[in-house]
Amino acid sequence: MRDSKNTIHYHLMLAPGMILLIIFGIVPLFGMAIAFQDFIPVKGIWGSKWVGFENFSYMFQLDDSKIIFFNTIFISLMKMVMNVIVPVSTALLLHEIVFSRIKKWMQTIIYLPHFLSWVILAGILSDMLSQNGIVNQVVTAIAGEPIFFLGSNDWFPVVVVLSDVWKEFGFNTIIFLAALTAINPSLYEAASIDGAGRIRKIWSVTLPGILPTIILVSTLNIGSILNAGFDQIYNLYNPLVYESGDIIDTYVYRIGLVQYQYGLATAVGALKSVVGFILIFVSYRLASKYAGYRIF
Repeated sequence: MRDSKNTIHYHLMLAPGMILLIIFGIVPLFGMAIAFQDFIPVKGIWGSKWVGFENFSYMFQLDDSKIIFFNTIFISLMKMVMNVIVPVSTALLLHEIVFSRIKKWMQTIIYLPHFLSWVILAGILSDMLSQNGIVNQVVTAIAGEPIFFLGSNDWFPVVVVLSDVWKEFGFNTIIFLAALTAINPSLYEAASIDGAGRIRKIWSVTLPGILPTIILVSTLNIGSILNAGFDQIYNLYNPLVYESGDIIDTYVYRIGLVQYQYGLATAVGALKSVVGFILIFVSYRLASKYAGYRIF
């Protein structure tokens, strides 16, 4: 009786989340039928003409499709790599700080940008990277000519990746700091007895100690490789950088809600969902194999 009562309590606790998941995650899946229709809003899903895979075939014929898939994967990969290297390096540096008060202050400072929305950060970056902004004032003083950061196809992906790292590396650092606290202090004592210096301890004790966490974070990120950051890019990009900055999510928004090509937009989104599901499955298999992480 006690077990059955606890089971009811657990289900009641999960009920609000499950209801929201069904409403916003499962019910909208029926709208994927639009990808196989010549969708007309007035007629709705049941009244629109079915066209099979025409929207998908048309999607692969467009040059824009190749560009957006390349941009999405390229930007996501760069973010994944930098969002592991920078947080790990920062965690190692913070771990070496002896004074706890300074360490806490540094953690707070680097963690703050995570709480700012991309609407606010995009305004700050637009002002800093403008022709007369503080960054171009420094560039002009050194090189003589300003750089059009948000209007250059060469510089825009760099701005996207670096600004994302600046915003999120403080939050990601917490994960690796938590992994560092799990390392047995006796390992450092043994390394000191063997004559190891600080750099050698980092290489031989610290990095192997957090390696499973690094592998886990890296493999789990594979599942979100097609999510290059809609909020960030939508607030930063412009028609001048569509060639290097347009990703799947911004493309779907533009052709679906701006150009009213609902069938094509849904087809692109559906393809992203299918590929994303496969990548999530692969990432969890890799995480289970190499980091011992399992959900079920």
